[in-house]
Amino acid sequence: MSATPGLSAERRARLDRLLANEVDMAFRRRVLKLLDYMELRDGARVLDCGCGAGFYLKVLDELWNLDLVGLDDDPAKLRLARDYGMRTDLVEGDAQQLPFQDASFDVVLMSEVLEHLPSDEAALREARRVLRPGGVLAVSVPHARYPLAWDPINRIWTGIGGQPIRTGPIVGIWTNHVRLYEPALLERRILAAGFEIETLEEATHYCVPFMHFLVYGIGKPLIEHGLVPKRLLSTTDRFSGLENRGGRLHPLNLVRDLLRLVDGLNDRKAVSGKRTFVNVLAKARTPS
Repeated sequence: MSATPGLSAERRARLDRLLANEVDMAFRRRVLKLLDYMELRDGARVLDCGCGAGFYLKVLDELWNLDLVGLDDDPAKLRLARDYGMRTDLVEGDAQQLPFQDASFDVVLMSEVLEHLPSDEAALREARRVLRPGGVLAVSVPHARYPLAWDPINRIWTGIGGQPIRTGPIVGIWTNHVRLYEPALLERRILAAGFEIETLEEATHYCVPFMHFLVYGIGKPLIEHGLVPKRLLSTTDRFSGLENRGGRLHPLNLVRDLLRLVDGLNDRKAVSGKRTFVNVLAKARTPS
């Protein structure tokens, strides 16, 4: 999948470098789509609602001159964002009750956030409240009909009547999630909050088996707990893509090239007829 069409050649090249260490191709695909949705321009005020450790903030700060704010309810994640050197305002708060004035942002990003919240309706109403007239909301959520390869354990377990596995060593797509989403459910929630939907789409059908578990069950915790040798961080840490100097023949970069080949299958037209996807994504706007 190519970078967002609104980017200059220079920004596209820098975005590729920022994503150089990414092994989760579904995440990489989300980044490209959501950046396209946001219609970013220098000087815009952007809220990353549920920013976590701040990867989107890093990308946005590297590519545009924006007034950025990151909000998360997990102080540990915000500390990690500060450790990564985020040069943006970081606020501890609840997406269901945002600590910001009405009509104070041009763009709100909610990537993999709504599924964690007791009331996704409240969070979307709050996003609507803090957006200016004509402001853009960019959303991604996990799909209720996810591919078997993405999380085989949960697909098989829930398929025989078990409750989703939300915590523990074999947790997958249901990690700390209240719900997953069908496109129609996300559409209803966004419309009920007072938005106009411009794009609603499903993304990532083809994926490497157990990829969610390998990335988020093993890789990410090792990096966040400082268990990966520093000499390897430049080619493994999502936040260190700009420092990757390994070249195309570096073993880890070769693995990523292979993963991108698999992900490239998702660009085929026939994918639109598939039933299972990793994500549902939406671009919405406040009435102007």
